[in-house]
Amino acid sequence: MDKKVIAVIVLVVIAVGGYFLIKGQYPAAVQTPATEQSGTEATTQPSSATQAENTVRYTDSGFTPSTLNVKKGETVIFKNESGQGMWTASALHPTHRLYPTTGGCLGSTFDACAGIQPGNSWSFEFDVAGTWKYHNHLNPAHTGTIVVE
Repeated sequence: MDKKVIAVIVLVVIAVGGYFLIKGQYPAAVQTPATEQSGTEATTQPSSATQAENTVRYTDSGFTPSTLNVKKGETVIFKNESGQGMWTASALHPTHRLYPTTGGCLGSTFDACAGIQPGNSWSFEFDVAGTWKYHNHLNPAHTGTIVVE
């Protein structure tokens, strides 16, 4: 084969490989409702002060606060203020089985089951007392803890 043809083939293979490598780093966006998805329906609406206290912000640096204390039955809102998707889920990555109630998409019910786009949020009612670690499934290095009393 001619050296030019081989060079063109190599360049095409590199370009296609690079495309799939970059595409694999950024999971496909999953469309979510405009403001909030609910993991578990709350039986009572918390006051606006409680809602503000029970909000975990997700930024490009991770979850803030990294540890949040709530009472059993309270809802936590996970608000995505980052520039990329957030998929909040129970530890351990990738099985999401630490939170004890099952029935979610991968392991437990404490699982958003999809990427939450920037500007949107997802909420979950914690109905089991304990210390529950969680992570962003799309960036497992970002973790946090919910302590349910």
